[in-house]
Amino acid sequence: MSLEPLSDECLIEAVEALKRAGGVKAQAARDLGLKEATYKKRISIAAKRGLYSPAPPEAPPGMAIKTRTVSMKDGAVKGESIKYGAEPGEVFKAADGHRVKGESALVDPDGRVIAKWVKTAEDVEKSALHAAEVLQNAFQDYRGVAKPLPPPSHPAERLLTFYPLSDFHLGLYVWGQETGGENWNLKKAVDQIYGRFRQLIPLTPSSGECVILGGGDLFHSDTYSNTTRNSGHALDVDGRWSKVLYAGGHLLCRIVELALQHHHKITVRVLPGNHDDQSAIAVAFFLAAHFRLEQRVEVDCDPSLFWWHRFGRVMLGATHGHTVKIAKMPAIMAHRRAEDWGRTSFRYIHGFHLHHSAKTATEGEGVITEIHQSPVPQDAWHFGSGFLSGRSVCGITYHYDAGEIGRVRLPMEVDI
Repeated sequence: MSLEPLSDECLIEAVEALKRAGGVKAQAARDLGLKEATYKKRISIAAKRGLYSPAPPEAPPGMAIKTRTVSMKDGAVKGESIKYGAEPGEVFKAADGHRVKGESALVDPDGRVIAKWVKTAEDVEKSALHAAEVLQNAFQDYRGVAKPLPPPSHPAERLLTFYPLSDFHLGLYVWGQETGGENWNLKKAVDQIYGRFRQLIPLTPSSGECVILGGGDLFHSDTYSNTTRNSGHALDVDGRWSKVLYAGGHLLCRIVELALQHHHKITVRVLPGNHDDQSAIAVAFFLAAHFRLEQRVEVDCDPSLFWWHRFGRVMLGATHGHTVKIAKMPAIMAHRRAEDWGRTSFRYIHGFHLHHSAKTATEGEGVITEIHQSPVPQDAWHFGSGFLSGRSVCGITYHYDAGEIGRVRLPMEVDI
């Protein structure tokens, strides 16, 4: 006589009883009023129908089950293999100012994740917003001039004065005993650089036009990490990044205000360098907002690595120099500014980055190129590498029809 097969409801009842009994089959059988052998048979049939899968044992403290393999025969569990690993930690969250850019995983032959690595990168958008916020807070108590400054009495309309702000590296820290020179920090940099421009600007002609060009590396570090963003080189930095950004914004505003007292129209451009490609852009936008009511100041917020300007028969160009060598700039000028090239007779390229003075092409090739000295002392790395360079600030005056007609150079090493 054949027996009717057990219903799914009966088998599910057996499975639920096992759960209530904490996995003890003898207790589950007693709860249902069944013999233990009868109960185990029902559980075996439930497993065959896919209604039951034995729960894994509890993992040891601090551990978690990574993989579990159950072997079955005739619907009954014959064995299982369990691999344990460290208990998962907190949900991963990228550090402030960073974003997740990728993941790498170590998997077993069945595709299960054994370990995972999360790669992050600096979030440019968040960094730029943070820089803008820092600058905004920095100038809450800064009143500047109460009203637009009056122009000089008799500016020479056919003259342009060019002030290269060459590699200020604000935030640079130098220990003199390590470099054979003077100690240097943020306060000293701001005081001495501003002091030199306060002396320099009145020594140049009172011209109708003036260009203040940040040549790149206005700041020594671009983030709180105090490393170069692209290469990760460690930097000797004095002060937190927000403090340095604060000081740099103040310094540029004060230099522009000095120029307003001596020149009629001021154009300001801040080129990105390899040390400050983000901060430079933030400072440019800040300057544009700060001088928005000053009709005689125009801030060029172009974020590119190149600057071009035509003044009559004079053509000027510049780049920091970390992506394009200065010797290649004449060809770039000729191709990218062909119309300006054809209308000018006196062409000049200004470069930075190397911190020493050099001229790499002559007017015989149609362009005079030069690299400008930085006003700051060498840090430990440059001194240890044997680099040699003087320190100075300068102003160069160009005539609308005749090119360069003079320059003033003030060294930093001695008082003038």
